[in-house]
Amino acid sequence: MNSIIKLNGLGLVIVLSIGLVACSDKEAPMQQTAKGDVAPTADKRVTSHPKADYLTRTIQDEVFYFVMPDRFHNANKDNDNGDPNRPISFGGLDRSSKWAFHGGDISGLEAKLDYIESLGVTSIWLTPILRNRAVQPDGFGHHGYWVVDFTEIDPHFGSNDDLKSLIEAAHEREIKVFFDIITNHTADVIKYKECHDSSGKFLSAQQEGCEFISTASLAEGKKYTPFVLDAEKEVKVPAWLNDPKYYNNRGDSFWEGESAIKGDFVGLDDLDTSQKEVIIGLTEVFKDLVTEFRPDGFRIDTVKHVDIEFWQAFAPAITEHAKSLGLPEFFMFGEVFDGNPAGLSKFTTAGKLPSVLDFSFAFNVGDVVFGNKSVSQLNDLFNNDDYYRDGDSSPNDLINFLGNHDIGRVGHFIESALPDISEDEKVARSKLAHALMYFSRGVPVVYYGDEQGFTGDGGDVDAREDMDPSKVDVYNDNNLLGSTTTTANNNFDLNHPLYRYFAELASVRHAHQSLRQGEHLNRILDEEKGLYGFSRILPDDRVDHLVAFNFSTLPQKMSMGVGFLEYEKLAGHINNKVELSGDQLMFDLAPLSYIALKSNIGLVKSMVQDIRMLPNYKENGRVFLPIELSFNNPEQFNFAKIKVSTIDDSGQKTLVAFDTTEPYRAILLPEQLINIKQIEVQADNFQGQTKTKVFDLSVQ
Repeated sequence: MNSIIKLNGLGLVIVLSIGLVACSDKEAPMQQTAKGDVAPTADKRVTSHPKADYLTRTIQDEVFYFVMPDRFHNANKDNDNGDPNRPISFGGLDRSSKWAFHGGDISGLEAKLDYIESLGVTSIWLTPILRNRAVQPDGFGHHGYWVVDFTEIDPHFGSNDDLKSLIEAAHEREIKVFFDIITNHTADVIKYKECHDSSGKFLSAQQEGCEFISTASLAEGKKYTPFVLDAEKEVKVPAWLNDPKYYNNRGDSFWEGESAIKGDFVGLDDLDTSQKEVIIGLTEVFKDLVTEFRPDGFRIDTVKHVDIEFWQAFAPAITEHAKSLGLPEFFMFGEVFDGNPAGLSKFTTAGKLPSVLDFSFAFNVGDVVFGNKSVSQLNDLFNNDDYYRDGDSSPNDLINFLGNHDIGRVGHFIESALPDISEDEKVARSKLAHALMYFSRGVPVVYYGDEQGFTGDGGDVDAREDMDPSKVDVYNDNNLLGSTTTTANNNFDLNHPLYRYFAELASVRHAHQSLRQGEHLNRILDEEKGLYGFSRILPDDRVDHLVAFNFSTLPQKMSMGVGFLEYEKLAGHINNKVELSGDQLMFDLAPLSYIALKSNIGLVKSMVQDIRMLPNYKENGRVFLPIELSFNNPEQFNFAKIKVSTIDDSGQKTLVAFDTTEPYRAILLPEQLINIKQIEVQADNFQGQTKTKVFDLSVQ
């Protein structure tokens, strides 16, 4: 028996009436692909992606490939050990060790641009490539996060000219290049007399770090006396970075309280980013990088471990500088290791960063697709997008991912959570998670090797396998999803089922602007059957791009009221079917599969009759301002946008939030309401009607 599914979390059937706007996206013919999936026919070089000049293409149009150069491809064996003339950046090559350098370089990336482009990728994000301390007592700098020189490429990876060559070659293909940058710390050079001996070693063999000194203890006179070994007093570039006065010097972070910002990151020298000189100095460092290399953006490491005042100055200054150089779409996103949207969004609101990596997306999708938890988590995930709808950022700009070099790979998550399922089911779950990432709001990131079924053994170095033939035993004994090969072989297989599948997902995404830039509206939720779905709708044409997922291991049927709107199939499992019966859209979905549809015309015009502001409340360190719109036809699916502005005592109006999904609300930081007496709400039906009301504000 078919079920009427829960929609928009309100327990209501949404009826879509026929509108008057014709569809605008051009459709490619359909073809059957591997393992029963369907995608538009597309040239394998993915010419269907928006070929706007890379300089002017918005972040929402991108598909990222996140790659660690050292573990990708070695095109120049002469640089495998770095620079013998600078001992701090020399050595560490051991292809049999998962910790050491393996020889991959920037020229190797350029040599494999055909491989990357054919995957449908439009942006490459590199792990840090600036000159590092190559070897420390606790490991090797193959990852690039131990910087000593902010002006030069690490010699293990090549030269500044090699990087410029890669960027030029990528730009010729309309592919962007993003740098991974660090402002929180430098390599471990500074030592403490109270913690280290004169050679820089710990005073005790049992020591694993230096105890963090709190502000209260500082006030009582406790402190560390920093010193630098004579051989390392001038190793950092620019020269000002060699002065210990620009660092916190308070010992190791224990990841909580003030230590999270003021403590050394596992011994790395923690910059005091509250100092004006440090803010100015680092801003100039990264302005210079933009000037010299003209990258397309930055991914910023360890954002929550930096004083938020630093980001308030740094982010606007870098963006403005890039624009002055003719880079209008230069974009930055930060790494904030937090699964709570309230914590993540703090840095896109108060912190002024354009975007962050969406750890909440990664954790919730992992729970549902790999851990068989309730699909309601996805509904809640996207309902919480209101945290990001502020005056200058949007959930569509969030950077989505499923796994990475720190937390581990999709393949590992699946094999750890569901070790006894079949190989086919493991592949199906990887495919399903990636389909959700490509089609939901935000920008998808493929972690290198996932397209070849890499699994790894965990996070950190256990998720950093080689694409070239590997000599690491603990990599080579891993099962690869969808393949009988191992990492001991070359893994640039254009015919791997996951590689072809990701290319097909990219082709569908590139072919439909709504799947890149449309508003994301929760539409389908059936916890018992494991069904979830959403619409992506552009305000300009209001054409419904509806994507439905079956996360269960059983076939499922369902029905959905759509008025008499007709839909065509864009992509999905070959056996998935939909049929219009009266005003009901009937779905028949295979296990662990999805279907993507597009309505033949746009949604009917919504007319706003009234705006009400409901009592505000506080939660998660935010003030919630609920807004209620009433429409002329409450029975239909109404699509409108609200803009919320504060009005201060002087009459100054500031846009602080927007929302395009019910329930409408503004989620604000308490400081945004200081000296605010009134709130203006404007409703827009995207059809020429706007309605505005001003409300007196009394924070509860």
